Amino acid sequence: MLLELFKWLAQDTRAFSVFNYLTLRAVLATITALTISFIAGPPVIRWLAAKKIGQAVRDDGPQTHLIKTGTPTMGGALILISLSISTLLWADLSNRFVWIVLIVTLGFGIVGWVDDWRKVVYRNPKGLSAKTKFFWQGLIGLAAAVTLAYSLPSTTLIIPFFKTVSYPLGIAGFITLTWLVIVGTSNAVNLTDGLDGLAIMPTVMIGGALGIFAYVAGHAVFAKYLFLPYVPGAGELAIFCGALAGAGLGFLWFNAYPAEVFMGDVGALALGAALGTVAVVARQEIVLFIMGGIFVAETFSVMIQVLWFKWSGGQRVFRMAPLHHHYELSGWKETQVVVRFWIITILLVLFGLATLKIR
Repeated sequence: MLLELFKWLAQDTRAFSVFNYLTLRAVLATITALTISFIAGPPVIRWLAAKKIGQAVRDDGPQTHLIKTGTPTMGGALILISLSISTLLWADLSNRFVWIVLIVTLGFGIVGWVDDWRKVVYRNPKGLSAKTKFFWQGLIGLAAAVTLAYSLPSTTLIIPFFKTVSYPLGIAGFITLTWLVIVGTSNAVNLTDGLDGLAIMPTVMIGGALGIFAYVAGHAVFAKYLFLPYVPGAGELAIFCGALAGAGLGFLWFNAYPAEVFMGDVGALALGAALGTVAVVARQEIVLFIMGGIFVAETFSVMIQVLWFKWSGGQRVFRMAPLHHHYELSGWKETQVVVRFWIITILLVLFGLATLKIR
């Protein structure tokens, strides 16, 4: 019976035609990544625990976090494995944007892996030096920015809510903006990754929304109707975004409070870079800024805290930065901070998606 089925599939190409639909492949990529995460999660966590790859908690952080010391970290590798396998299975591998986004994601993941490994092996909560980490992030981001500058049909900055308003950046301006978006988003997600489940769920929601934008940008009819720039091939990134969402949800199963595993820099840096790169390809840098409002707030809270501390001679604006620690020390429980930040992200993502029609 099975032999006859295989013979029919081999002889009738119509049996595979259904898989040419982009939306179906995006759904299958989500399911595939989610399934891989569920299956691979427990053995990966056991391996990390057996190798004593545990979280080193900073002494100057909230005291309630000390109980998390030793919890397996570097779990972001599970996300990258699920994301990569699913993307390679379901995406069109002749599409240059798929490879650009995937290489950038894995490149930042390697930087995060080295950083996490130093934290684990040398028991140093600070990992790689800031200069070294920033150098490699900047180098990968610059390579991606230059590649995209000569791969995209337009280098203009699209202003949401307006049909025909855009700002011509030129090659140099586009490269600069792209570099800032990729590197900035990577570090913003990393700063947000401080509580159980806090960073991964917003990443999933924003990634899913960017998948919609990428699909529209890659569809000539939809792009024209919605007054968006048409980017041939961009729609294939809906597969990548679907895989990202599935891998993220699978990881959340194990990262939800109380977390069995932490993402680590290997996951946070990679996922942030992925979001930034997809947003650039879809020409939605400003919309990413809107939808990622939580990431933006976390980043600015650190910047404000550091600058004011230096200028004021030791005074603080927040009880502690990043922002989620401020609310913890203000009396919010960890789960309250996480869920409320999720709710805010849902609203911001919906607002971002509304820019598709409000023009």
